[in-house]
Amino acid sequence: MRTDQLTTQEFSLNLGPQHPSTHGVYRVILTLDGEKIVHAENVIGYLHRGIEKLAETLTYPQFAPYTDRLDYLAGVLNNIAYVQTVEKHMNLVVPERAQYLRVLFGELSRIASHLVCVSSIAIDLNSITGWMYAFADREKILDLFEMTFGGRLTTNYARIGGVSKDIPDTFMSKIRSFLDEFYGRLKDFNTLISFNLIFQDRTKGVGIISADQAIDYGLTGANLRASGVNFDLRKKSPYGLYDRFDFDVPVLSTGDSYDRYYIRILEIEQSLRIIEQVIKSLPDGPIMGDVPRIIKPLAGETFHQIEGAKGLLGFYLVSDGGKTPYRLHIHSPSFVNIGIIPEIAKGMLIQDFIALLASIDFVLGEVDR
Repeated sequence: MRTDQLTTQEFSLNLGPQHPSTHGVYRVILTLDGEKIVHAENVIGYLHRGIEKLAETLTYPQFAPYTDRLDYLAGVLNNIAYVQTVEKHMNLVVPERAQYLRVLFGELSRIASHLVCVSSIAIDLNSITGWMYAFADREKILDLFEMTFGGRLTTNYARIGGVSKDIPDTFMSKIRSFLDEFYGRLKDFNTLISFNLIFQDRTKGVGIISADQAIDYGLTGANLRASGVNFDLRKKSPYGLYDRFDFDVPVLSTGDSYDRYYIRILEIEQSLRIIEQVIKSLPDGPIMGDVPRIIKPLAGETFHQIEGAKGLLGFYLVSDGGKTPYRLHIHSPSFVNIGIIPEIAKGMLIQDFIALLASIDFVLGEVDR
């Protein structure tokens, strides 16, 4: 048969919604020419639970536990973002000890989330040992959560005006023990994953997102900083007590899958710096401020955002003066960050697309809400 008479045909492949490398019920329809991606289409909505609409039927304190179900890998940060929005609207004063505890557990939550990203990209590229190392240390953070406020994944820790519980007497010794061991484990992550030549070959130069592309598509968080844009809300517009702590904002330049992985290792190191400072300077005092028994914010609207584990997490609150929000819109970073996937996927090989997905580090609870 003459080779010039052979014809090829593009075909579609459903990746997800039930696939381990999509990290949840996310579906992308890939149009392939052989193993090369010609077109990619995001398909979402499989996890939609109507959380924003539910907020209109619940009192302000009742809605707080629902925020854990957004980025369920960093539940404490979701709690903090929501209660700070209500506090900003009501001009409530939060005791210093409660604010310190929010920073402490918020940064532990950020580390736990980043460890899931590290472990996920490792196992997606067939490094089972790398996955086990990172996941094992995440479990130790969840142990600290459990001993303080009972929950591991969905914590419901922050309260409007403070936090639900103070740390137990044995907490300081436990976290000190964890930190002393974890510094050595970070070196193990680098030896096992970061500086592994096979891992680098699978991720370097793969899925490059330029600074201009990242800005145009509204990327935030580690994905934006991996593309060379120095923006971290904890530095640019400090909220809570972040202006009291000394830490750096890691920024890389290539914007490939490796940089998006490695910048999370660097951010874990900075979160550890913040936690060390909190432990040394944690003041005594109450953990709840003076909050009305029935919370009925004045009519009006407020927007507040924090630097979440995946990027900028914001809440837009509209109150009509009643006990429930008139409207509550959630600006979730994962929903925004996946918007760039179809653009970057064009021309990629399907095996490289898996590395891209893992490095974006999205969570479907935030995408679908």
